[in-house]
Amino acid sequence: MHGTDELTEPFEIGGVRIANRVLLAPLAGIGNWFVRLQAKRHGAGLAVSEMVSSFGLHHRNERTLRELMRIHPDEHPVSVQLFGHDAEVMRSGAAIAAEAGADLIDINMGCPVRKVRRTGAGAELLGDPELALALVRAAAEGSGLPVTAKLRSGLRPGDRSGFELALRLVEEGGAAAIAFHPRAATVGHGGSPDYALTRELVERVDVPVIVSGGLKSAEAARRAHRESGADAVMIARGALGNPWVFEELTGRRAAPPRRDEVAGELLWVIDRAEEHLGAERAGRYLRKFYPWYMEPLDAPPAVADELQRSADLPRARALVRGLAGPGPSL
Repeated sequence: MHGTDELTEPFEIGGVRIANRVLLAPLAGIGNWFVRLQAKRHGAGLAVSEMVSSFGLHHRNERTLRELMRIHPDEHPVSVQLFGHDAEVMRSGAAIAAEAGADLIDINMGCPVRKVRRTGAGAELLGDPELALALVRAAAEGSGLPVTAKLRSGLRPGDRSGFELALRLVEEGGAAAIAFHPRAATVGHGGSPDYALTRELVERVDVPVIVSGGLKSAEAARRAHRESGADAVMIARGALGNPWVFEELTGRRAAPPRRDEVAGELLWVIDRAEEHLGAERAGRYLRKFYPWYMEPLDAPPAVADELQRSADLPRARALVRGLAGPGPSL
């Protein structure tokens, strides 16, 4: 259903049914099981894991298995994104991800971060299409699951290497879908996404194309969907502290959340982080989450600052409850 205006309709990726066309993108260092579960609770049809090292899985790194491969029963369907530069290691890593409960495997071919690219992974694969094809094939063989790829339009502005690779991944590699970020790797999150190029890709392949990049609001996502003709949209930074964007895009919400709703959501996040990491590590880990919720909570600077400095979860919970304002008690 290329170009549909209806984001609430189900679709399939390699035979896996996705309830709607609004997806959570992989968020490096963030997209753990409870972040994905949060997106699903608020209406995302599919959530993709933060990128996971195929080498970490292959060598059965304890922390990689314990933390990054944790999948909640209510997440399904869930996609696990892997990165790497060795086909045999990717085959092994994908098999382990499948054992852990993944429904789909995604290969990262778009990460612009230098330390990832230096290994030959991420966006560096745009310059090595034969390796990129080998990785997709190996992941499919190892996991027995549909394999997708997320990639940039090219390495540099004006470069269409990602577009050309996407065509080959589908035609020669058997990729079940393409998540396309139509900006060059070197511009990061700057510049304007090329939705016309995305539309060209949609017209050239017979698998779902998911548009991503710069979708910071429901309005931006609708525009990207409309202008690109993509089958689905993938929300990344626009979902940070705002899982309600999935409700907006799937017709479940028209008004912004109340302060008590936002406070309640942040308390849920604190509880899940403690469950995931234990109180001590969660106290530090949550410092990256708090700023995303401060504006909708209208937090005074002193409270926001204390949350950022405190690793004490009971104190954090008390501060958040104090920000709830009128509404149901938390």
